[in-house]
Parts: sequence; C-alpha cells; structure tokens
Amino acid sequence: MAEEKQFKYVILGGGVSAGYAAREFANQGVKPGELAIISKEAVAPYERPALSKAYLFPESPARLPGFHVCVGSGGERLLPEWYKEKGIELILSTEIVKVDISSSTLTSANGATFKYGTLILATGSAVIKLTDFGVPGADAKNIFYLREVDDADKLYEAIKAKKNGKVVIVGGGYIGLEISAVTKLNNLDVTMVYPEPWCMPRLFTSEIAAFYEGYYAKKGVNIIKGTVAAGFETNENGEVKTVKLKDGRVLDADIVVVGVGARPVTGLVKGQLAEDKGGIKTDAFFKSSVANVYAVGDVATFPMKMYGDVRRVEHVDHSRKSAEQAAKAIIASEAGKTVEEYDYLPMFYSRSFDLSWQFYGDNVGETVLFGDNNPETPKAKFGTYWIQDGTIIGAFLEGGSPDENKALAKVAKVRPAVSDVEQLKTEGIAYASKI
Repeated sequence: MAEEKQFKYVILGGGVSAGYAAREFANQGVKPGELAIISKEAVAPYERPALSKAYLFPESPARLPGFHVCVGSGGERLLPEWYKEKGIELILSTEIVKVDISSSTLTSANGATFKYGTLILATGSAVIKLTDFGVPGADAKNIFYLREVDDADKLYEAIKAKKNGKVVIVGGGYIGLEISAVTKLNNLDVTMVYPEPWCMPRLFTSEIAAFYEGYYAKKGVNIIKGTVAAGFETNENGEVKTVKLKDGRVLDADIVVVGVGARPVTGLVKGQLAEDKGGIKTDAFFKSSVANVYAVGDVATFPMKMYGDVRRVEHVDHSRKSAEQAAKAIIASEAGKTVEEYDYLPMFYSRSFDLSWQFYGDNVGETVLFGDNNPETPKAKFGTYWIQDGTIIGAFLEGGSPDENKALAKVAKVRPAVSDVEQLKTEGIAYASKI
C-alpha cells in the first residue's frame, strides 16, 4: 500500500507563489515538519519570468540555482537546502491527480496520499496549446511552449541546433515579444504572427504598440498582423518545416514558439469550491469557500479593493504578494487575529532587448501619451496615463529610472484628479514625481 503523509499545511504547486508562501510561513515561525510543498516539477520553486529572458541568452545564460525564489523581488535566494534547514518538506516530481476537499486528502499519480490541515492551491496556469484546437500538424517536433524549466531547456537546445535558422513566433503578448527579442539575440531569422491589430492588445494602446513594433522591426524582427497559424507541415524527421497562415501565406520555419495565453489550473477542485471569472473565488485573505482551503496567484479570483470589483490577475507580482498574504492570514487566524485586507495595485512589467517598461493601475478610460515614442530615437523614453472620470487610474512608462517607476506606482495608487490634460502631456513623468 502506498504511503500516507500528514502535514499541518500543504502548498499544492511549486511555482513562484509556493516559494514566497514558504518564506512567509518561515518568517511566521512555522515549525519543522508542519509544511510541505508538492510540485510536479523536479526543482525547488524558481522565478518563472527568467525563462523567457535571461535563460535563453546566447552568452552566459541564466541557470538554476541562480534564479530560485525569492531573488526576483530582491530577497534571499531559497536553495533546496533552505527548505531542509527550515524543516519544510519539498515533495518534487510528484503529480497530484486527485484533490478531495471533504476528506482533506491529496492523491498522487503513483497512489501516495497526503493529508492536510490547511491547503494552499498554488497550481498556476497551463499554456493553451494549438493541439487543443485541432490545428493540423500542431504536434510536430520543434513546436515549443514555455512554462517550465524543462520547456526552456528544450527550446534552448533547438536554438543551438538550428544556428541561423528561421523561427516563427505565434502570439503577440508577453511570451511573443520576449521570445522574439531573445531569439533575435541568438541570430535567428524571426517572424512574429498575431491576429490582433497590434501587439500586447490587452494592455498597450495603438500608440504604445507602434513604438515596440517599430523597434522590433528595426532590430530585424518581421511582424505579420491580422492572421493566425492555421496549420504546420513537417519534414521527414517529423520536425516543423512550414507554418501555413490563415491568410494563405506560408512561412518557412525550423522552430515555432507558441504563446497564445494560459488557463488557470483549477480542474482538480472543480465542483468542490466556488468559482468566479475562471478562477477559485476567494476573500481578501485568499480563503476559498471552504474554510481550510486557500488559493493564490493565477488561480485566485479575489476582491480588488481599489476598484470595488473582483478580478483574477496573471502576473508574477501578484503571485508573490498573494502567497505572502495567504500565509500571514492563515497564521493570524489560528491565533484568533486578523491581517489587513489585500489591497493590490495591479503591476505589470517586461524587459526585452535594451527596453524595459512598467505599468501600474488599470488601463481603462481616455489616454494621454507623453514623451518620445519614436522607435528611431536612441534610448527612447515615453509613457501613457489612463484617465477615467477626471482621475488618473493607470500609468505606463518605458525607459524609466527606479525613482520614476516608484512615482508611476504612486500616481496609480493615489489616483489624483486631473484638471488639465495638456499639463500631463507636457510634464510627462515629472507630473507623477510631484504626487
């Protein structure tokens, strides 16, 4: 009979949230043997954003243990030894196939069972694959997705094997933009394909996107907009050879990287917990509809205090902060205390080539562009404010200094009233710096 283990706290998932929650539990004085992290990955929690950036650099690429959590937020790096020292059990390479909320039991693929007192669901997202939509030839070799270290390793090997080859990137969001940049740095011939009228449409305005598209084009990235990959042809080795686009064009390809989004991994608890907006519904402490189950990161749909609504947020910043909030709340509630409600300011950022942008707040309402968004300008610096009902509710900046990015966060948090839109245009980031 497979073994059964029992823990006071179990974190299911081994990504960013798991590492930050573990650190917070340790800070809160969790005792040796009380906490376990169960992960299907073979390595301790790491900072996932590195995979689409430094991991694929042609020169001195990032490798583990270099980017284990919590280095992404400037904290101590939690190596596997750290968990041992704290008495936190890392149960790796273990896929949980069943979660029974009523009996507080998890069952793994090999039949092992784990009992918990309190469960934190940190299962994150799974990439959406073209095979899910029955795209012909989408199971060909050398079609890659990026979510885990294993994926990045395979892509890295392919990049090395196909020197000076052709890469087609499907998707114009985070993954598309970051992988296009890093494959170009590897001297590959890069084409990006996406259906929308401009890149990063969920966040960027057309004016912001125009800068990045122009900059990428200047770097030699080909951009094809308004169509999708409709099929793939393979060579005799089963490797992808061409990408057929819906508009009839055919692109040669040695490597294809697909970044068309992800879905929260909630299947294991379907029908056992309340859901909302595709995620597990939680309160401001990340407690689900069942008292001893919490959900953090990508899978949580939580009250967004600032905007008076509920949202699900897919970003590493929220993955870190929600995990810390849940751990604090769990320990506090056991002592009959409470912590402050989660009051999250949405934050997104990206780095590619020698560009770096940050965004804070909400991107609805009218927009005001400031600065110089001409892609030909060396070291271009520009930004955008979003204004709704006469107040600034969102702010974006490319090329900002750490102090300017802090001002950006502050203006989005304070939401000052704006009487003169022209003043925003002329003052630009200086306006935020005065808040």
